[in-house]
Amino acid sequence: MKAAVLVFPGINRERDMARTLKLVSGAAPNMVWHAEHDLPAGTDLVVVPGGFSYGDYLRCGAIAARSPIMDAVRAFAGKGGLVLGVCNGFQILCESGLLPGVLMRNENLRFICRDVYLKVERSNSPFTRGYNAGQVIRVPVAHGEGNYIADGETIARLEGEGRVMFRYSSPDGMIDPNWNHNGAINAIAGIVNEKGNVLGMMPHPENHVEEAIGRTDGRGLFAGLTDTLQKVA
Repeated sequence: MKAAVLVFPGINRERDMARTLKLVSGAAPNMVWHAEHDLPAGTDLVVVPGGFSYGDYLRCGAIAARSPIMDAVRAFAGKGGLVLGVCNGFQILCESGLLPGVLMRNENLRFICRDVYLKVERSNSPFTRGYNAGQVIRVPVAHGEGNYIADGETIARLEGEGRVMFRYSSPDGMIDPNWNHNGAINAIAGIVNEKGNVLGMMPHPENHVEEAIGRTDGRGLFAGLTDTLQKVA
């Protein structure tokens, strides 16, 4: 798997992501600085990691979305290339127009850093084939602006087209406001674009992949991507 991890000023999860990609796929990704105009030749997965690009001093992800490398990412996605955005990466994908909606301040106006439970809505995508539909996984979140919001028409389209991949849930898979930690509409934790090749999600699956650290629930996402790209190759 030939992955490229984007690096912006203020991003701080790029090495976590790079370690996970190498651990699961066996291949170290290319680290791509935001000022570059092209992705490395042969790239088949672009990852926009979490952190605080440009200090989140404007809207989260708004400045990074206008970096030179994002033109190459939009072109890559337009040709069907796989793109994964996690946390600040999800915010950047929304700000760049690759995904609809926006991530607003958490409902309680507090930064959240804890493990959460996610219900996997579908297992027939490159991003979720490592899981079963309806499966509940436990992964961490660390964000102050994870409250996914979009207009009613957009939400209806996302739901109607099956583009919600992950929802915040209880440990037994119930969609309950008490387990929707940031107040996101319909407990949305992750969505894909119309083609299904761009995923944005707020939780950090890359931090739950090693038994030595604890849980390994996030590993399925990267194992599924690796399997998908190996079969394509």
